[in-house]
Amino acid sequence: MKPRCIWLDCDTGTDDAAAILCAAALPELKLAGLSSVAGNVEGRKTYLNTLRICRLMGRTYPVYAGAAQPLAVPYTPAYGFHGENGLGGVELPLPEHCDAPELPAWEAIYRCAVAQGGELELITTGPMTNAAMALLLHPDLPQYLKRILVMGGSATGGNRTPAAEFNVYADPHAAQTVFTSGVPVVMCGLDVTEQATVTPAQLSALAACGGTVAQTLCRLLATRPDHQRGAVMLHDVVPVLYAARPGLFEGRKAWVRVETKGAITRGKTVTDLYSDKKYPEKNALVLLGVDRSGFARLFFRLILSLDGICTDEACLDQIERGALT
Repeated sequence: MKPRCIWLDCDTGTDDAAAILCAAALPELKLAGLSSVAGNVEGRKTYLNTLRICRLMGRTYPVYAGAAQPLAVPYTPAYGFHGENGLGGVELPLPEHCDAPELPAWEAIYRCAVAQGGELELITTGPMTNAAMALLLHPDLPQYLKRILVMGGSATGGNRTPAAEFNVYADPHAAQTVFTSGVPVVMCGLDVTEQATVTPAQLSALAACGGTVAQTLCRLLATRPDHQRGAVMLHDVVPVLYAARPGLFEGRKAWVRVETKGAITRGKTVTDLYSDKKYPEKNALVLLGVDRSGFARLFFRLILSLDGICTDEACLDQIERGALT
């Protein structure tokens, strides 16, 4: 089967790093390019972090720098979760050449979508500013995008505020632009991503079985506050694995809009999943569940494959149990 062509737009922090690695390792996906956006940390840092992760796995992809500010609200970083450098304070080397191309991310996304003739799938794991800029500047872009897979939002509560998930809160106007663009959207929100977890013991076992890539990623994930609480949420890995293996997930189509004006509800993704009111337009597939074991085992297998390590079921059993080798 021909690989699905994807573009990954990131605010590269710890779980974005895991998403990039998985996207590169999945045989079902062809990673056409990467772009960075201000989110977890400032845009310059997320751009350099993206390059660092590419260097870590020894692969070269086109990487474009994107928006440094949201469309209409002040920039708000997430230092408390990803550290001031975005990688939990872990310092990773840069490639030899790291100057950003002159072409901005939103233009690169548009050109790639046109070149792919409507087959490109855009995956966003940070604020959706680059995607929104591309849509606003190029009204014909929807005909060239097969779908947009979004790590963001929630059909219930938030994590940045009681109402809003961080990526949508960070740029609610961009999110609203994406959800109302006419492009099919897959919303991989907190409803599903908070189920997509691995434990500290499993990460220790993964590092023990792996090489440089696995060990480095586990170092990054160990810096996260949720690691200290006993379950690391791989939020940004979800849309990547869904793009390749949708059978691991379950969801429902829904009408989704984003609150952009509310003082205490800014960034809330309003869905009609649980209300009496149901709208005829179902503009998004909202993921609600995941095969936790299947998700974790695929994640382990992909990361080890980047170290050139082939895994059998016994090895995956051992990692899943959190048993050190």
